Amino acid sequence: MSADERLIVALDVPTVGEAAAIVAELGDQVSFYKIGYQLAFAGGLDFARELVADGRKVFLDMKLLDIDNTVAKGVENIARTGVSMLTIHAYPKAMRAAVEAASGSGLSLLGVTVLTSMDDGDLADAGYADGAQALVARRAAQARDAGMGGIVCSALEAAAVRQIVGPSMAVVTPGIRPAGTDKGDQKRVVTPADAIAAGASHLVVGRPVTAAVDKPQAARSILAQIASA
Repeated sequence: MSADERLIVALDVPTVGEAAAIVAELGDQVSFYKIGYQLAFAGGLDFARELVADGRKVFLDMKLLDIDNTVAKGVENIARTGVSMLTIHAYPKAMRAAVEAASGSGLSLLGVTVLTSMDDGDLADAGYADGAQALVARRAAQARDAGMGGIVCSALEAAAVRQIVGPSMAVVTPGIRPAGTDKGDQKRVVTPADAIAAGASHLVVGRPVTAAVDKPQAARSILAQIASA
């Protein structure tokens, strides 16, 4: 893949108007965008359809988890929108239901292992006996066995995940921060070049691009770091 295909800019903004302005400012620099809860619940699903119609790729970060039938019906409808990627919490039953529902479509399903805002202490507070690395490894294997299209994990676990899932699955890494930028609320962060070198196929970058004074230049800088890796 080209560097452009690997960079996913997160449109984590409160309104469609702000998202549209970012897309317009970035122009041809970026072709792949992530839409999550914040924007989805403010008209972002319709905006996702507009981006697809305009030839852009969309990663819909909804982290679905429910009973099998509900997950399946949701996936069926999302597949019809033409978005490229959709996240599912990496619980085996939910993933198997989602894979069956997406069969025959172009939708790539991504299993969410451990959120990049969580560390071992957060997992212990949530009742998990495993630390982040062990839990990521277990869920990556379960996603592979379920037939998922890829994994979402911290780039800190990307090398280990790549060994588990093999060369064909996507390894999508949020929490990417170019050297010298603020970590924000992320705890497990990596630079773009290090993430690619570790085996990531796609990098999700939000504020380092969307909050930059010169957004196109910020995107170009990250693309250059991806290409150099």
